[in-house]
Amino acid sequence: MSADTSETPTPATLPHDLTGITVSYSGGKSDGTVINDQTPGIIVAANYTDGITETPSGWKVNNPGIINMNGPQDFIIEYQGKQAKLTLQADVPIEYQNALEKASQYSEMMHMSRQGIYEQLTSQYGEQFDQQAAQYAVDHLNADYNANALAKAQDYQSQMSMSTNAIRDQLTSQYGEKFTQSEADYAIQHLNG
Repeated sequence: MSADTSETPTPATLPHDLTGITVSYSGGKSDGTVINDQTPGIIVAANYTDGITETPSGWKVNNPGIINMNGPQDFIIEYQGKQAKLTLQADVPIEYQNALEKASQYSEMMHMSRQGIYEQLTSQYGEQFDQQAAQYAVDHLNADYNANALAKAQDYQSQMSMSTNAIRDQLTSQYGEKFTQSEADYAIQHLNG
């Protein structure tokens, strides 16, 4: 009886096939941060059929770009034909967060127009936020300006006994509420409804 001379493969010689990749990010997230193949902080983990996970080099960002505060952006990372999505959004500065909170208060409690809120946020007699923080706030405020215009119209009608024409003028006036014409029209149409 002869001994079996065939060798059993050792773990080092077992075939290992790439099953997928995962990606994470530990780098800076300020507004305008560039995300590409050279961006530090992108960590790719390659997972193989034999349970091995390694951190490879040679991966690519298929859609390089920048991250910003306007919303999350997806970047596709590829390594040896496998892809993973990396979703990033720039950190919002505290000044911008504060401006958004103030904008929300003006909308909810005082039923102000978009333009009215912006001007209150930037006014030297008001909140004194810079224009970029105020613009971020009104761009990201989840407000129903039609409802705000209607609430203002109801106040003018019940508290000041104004006519609908005077209310419309007050709602759209640059010296008044600064609502758009369509917002004022909505308010007048629903005033007694």
